[in-house]
Amino acid sequence: MEEAAPTTLSRVLHKMWHLRMGVIGGILIICLILVALFCPYLTPHDPYKQDITKRLMKPAFMAGGKAEHLLGTDHLGRDLLTRILYGTRISLVVGISAVLLMLAVGVTLGLIAGFFGGKADVMISFLVNCMMGFPFILLAMSLVAVLGASLQNIIIALGFTGWPVFTRVTRIETMKLREREFILAARSLAFSTRRILARHILPNLLPAIIVLATVEVARAIIRESLLSFLGLGIQPPIPSWGVMLAEGRDYMLLQWWLAAFPGMAIFLAALGINLLGDALRDLVDPYLRKT
Repeated sequence: MEEAAPTTLSRVLHKMWHLRMGVIGGILIICLILVALFCPYLTPHDPYKQDITKRLMKPAFMAGGKAEHLLGTDHLGRDLLTRILYGTRISLVVGISAVLLMLAVGVTLGLIAGFFGGKADVMISFLVNCMMGFPFILLAMSLVAVLGASLQNIIIALGFTGWPVFTRVTRIETMKLREREFILAARSLAFSTRRILARHILPNLLPAIIVLATVEVARAIIRESLLSFLGLGIQPPIPSWGVMLAEGRDYMLLQWWLAAFPGMAIFLAALGINLLGDALRDLVDPYLRKT
C-alpha cells in the first residue's frame, strides 16, 4: 500500500522543525524589537536618573538585593535593567542603519564591477582589497577621531568600514548572472542597462544580500559595543551596552553584574540575529532546500 503524499501543512511543519534554531532566533529578535519599542512602559525608572544613595545595589536574587531593582544598580545609582532595556534601542538603530549604509554603497559598487567588468572592476576590486586588508579597529578609530564620537558618526564609521563584503558578494553573483540566457536575451532586445540591473539582476541577488545583511547587523552591534567600550563610540550617559561594559570594568571583581548583564544582552542579540541568518540561508539556498 502506497504512502500518502505529505500535505502542505506537514511539509511546512517538517521544515520548521529543521529550522527550529531559526525560529528561536526569530523569537529573540521579536523580543528585542518589542523591548526597543515599549521599554518606557516596561520599567518605572529613568535610565538617566542618578541616586548615589542607591549605588552598587545587588540584583534582587542576591542577598541584600531589592525587588525594586531586579538587576541591581550601577556606580551612580541608576537602575541597570532600565539602562539595558533602553540600550536595545541604540544597538538596533546602529546595527540596522549601518547595514543600510553598507548596502547602499556595497551593492551599488558590486553591480558596477560585476556587470561592466574592465577598468571599473579592476579599480573597485583594488579598493575592496585595500579596505578588507586594513584593520577594522584602526580604520574605525581614525574615522571616529576625525568625525567625533556620536551616534550618527558611529553609524557612518561602521557603514564605511563594512561595505566591502557586500561589494565582493554582489560582484561575484553579478558576474555569474550576466552570462545567463535571460540576461543575454534582455541585451539582445536592447533593454537599458538600468532596467537590466534593476529588474533582472538585482532581484536574483536579494536572497544572498538579505542573508548577508542579517549577519552584518549582528556584527555591527558587536562592533559598536567594542567602540563604545573603548570610549570611541556612544558617549555617557547614553545607555549603550558597550558604555555599560566600560563602566562596569572597574567593578568586575566585586560587582560582577555591572558588566555581566550588558554582556549577556549583547550575546543574546547577536545569537538571535545569527540564528535567523542561518535559517534564512537554509531557506534561500537551492542546494540546502533539497535536503
